[in-house]
Amino acid sequence: MLIRKTFLAVGAVALALTGCSQGSADLTSANQQTGAGSDAAAEAASPFYVDPNSNPAVWVRKNPRDARAAAIKKSIAAKPGAKWFGNWSGDIGKSVSAYVTAAQKARKTPILVAYNITDRDCSGHSGGGAGSPAKYRAWISKFAKAIGNRPAVVIIEPDAVAQLDCLPAGSRKTRTALLAYATKQFQSNAKKTRAYLDGGNSNWIAPATMAARLNAAGVKNVRGFSINVSNFFTTAQSAAYGKKVNAALKGKYRYTKRFVIDTSRNGKGGVPGRWCNPAGRKLGVTSRAGGSSGAEYLLWIKVPGDSDGPCGVGPGIPAGTFSPVLAMRLIKGS
Repeated sequence: MLIRKTFLAVGAVALALTGCSQGSADLTSANQQTGAGSDAAAEAASPFYVDPNSNPAVWVRKNPRDARAAAIKKSIAAKPGAKWFGNWSGDIGKSVSAYVTAAQKARKTPILVAYNITDRDCSGHSGGGAGSPAKYRAWISKFAKAIGNRPAVVIIEPDAVAQLDCLPAGSRKTRTALLAYATKQFQSNAKKTRAYLDGGNSNWIAPATMAARLNAAGVKNVRGFSINVSNFFTTAQSAAYGKKVNAALKGKYRYTKRFVIDTSRNGKGGVPGRWCNPAGRKLGVTSRAGGSSGAEYLLWIKVPGDSDGPCGVGPGIPAGTFSPVLAMRLIKGS
């Protein structure tokens, strides 16, 4: 869904995000329960919500007789992961509130992605976004207020920080200011939300540069930053990068932040420069606490099977469109 380019190759204080009266999962308890043990146990203890209307789930319902349906349901559609919100989401307040409410009723914590920054994806496969800075500010404010005082995990604008280089100087300042505004909206209006400002991947922006950009974009206002969204690099590579970013934050700004890693497609790792539906990739561990990885959480942020664009082993498949062919390749690691 997102463009990926190559440039380069924790805090320990508990911040409780407790479930509210309707019964959303307690992420602090989940961290304590799933930090070690078997993969099956960690998956079973995951506090995160399974989207019943994800693209893979909808495809499975519409194609029950397809020979691939059972495998896609078991390996992808039944797993907890993120729901992406953007200019396709209609009334953003209603859409976000409905999703968070559904997660509450299931006694789980939803993972949401805010993906509507002005000049999104630098005119790449996922180009678009809010039509103006004013429209974005209104959109992200409604997003945060719709969550309100309910637990959630939010990934703020994948690629937006890492892609600053593609923008003119004036637009870079505008984007940084918009991201800082977004972090303040979650800080003020969604106090039980653990929000993570996206920090690219381990083979894109140098750690010190990323730390400076994250600081300017308001990462201090939120829980932390995300790594490897929609990419394929291993958990170990991503965690090492996150620690380097934190070392740079600590050295220059005197604070560190927690980070989360997208593991949705990193089961076999990645190759620098091959970000768009590459062959030979595989599903990674499902959404759970980070355990000994160094990350706070390992999350399925990218929806497995959703195309990165009409490229790689998905020619002709637009970004964000589900493909059973891509899904089965990830299941088989082919």
